[in-house]
Amino acid sequence: MAKRSISKGVVKDIIIVAVGVLVIWIGLQVAFGTQNPFYVVASGSMIPVLEVYDVLIVSGHVDFEDIQIGDIIVFNRPSDHDRVIVHRVASIMEEDPKTIRTKGDANPASIPGTDFPITEEEYIGKVAYTIPQVGYVTQLLKPPTNYVIIAVVIGIMVVKQVIKKKNEKELTFTDPLDSMNTETIEELSDIDKIVKDSEYSEHVENSRDNEELDDTDEPENITKTSEIDEKLQGIEDSINNNESESKESPKKKDKEY
Repeated sequence: MAKRSISKGVVKDIIIVAVGVLVIWIGLQVAFGTQNPFYVVASGSMIPVLEVYDVLIVSGHVDFEDIQIGDIIVFNRPSDHDRVIVHRVASIMEEDPKTIRTKGDANPASIPGTDFPITEEEYIGKVAYTIPQVGYVTQLLKPPTNYVIIAVVIGIMVVKQVIKKKNEKELTFTDPLDSMNTETIEELSDIDKIVKDSEYSEHVENSRDNEELDDTDEPENITKTSEIDEKLQGIEDSINNNESESKESPKKKDKEY
């Protein structure tokens, strides 16, 4: 099951990369109006303006009828269309249909079958931008180097999926309060350092004081009640004694008389 899930993850990553590259490529084609907007200079015929391995960004939105003398254009070789050439427009040979002649800046003259006759059929586009020396990367992408790079990319994707599955298993079987989890212990150890809410703390302390008073007041109340009862009993006894003495005193007087 693990191998299947890993293979599915790798296939998913490859599809995402492929779709991303395809979307970017289609976007560039639409933006520059050519099937291939990028070309690499392969010869020194345009030195010093264009060096070998310079990358050219070609715009196909410029109509062939708008091309003028001095423009640098990219076109298929008119003799057999087997090569793509980048040269400067040297002259306009005919207007209807428009036919032009080109020449490399470093070449002494135009070459028949290569530089002319160029018609709209051979025309690809006008050079819009030049990125110097980036074309060296294309040399690295030639076989077998490109296959090695593809293998490395796929290997990275596989390792990524293996690490992802391993982390998911560790998270599934790990106790968040495990003593080996130092981060959790540190977080729990900081609980006492949290600043207490003043109103809550005051309420808790008052409630505790009230409980202590209630506990200690019960025996005191009992003691006071017993003392009051004793005093009342003493008062009743003294009243009774006084009454008994008052009754006996007239009898004694009668006897004396």
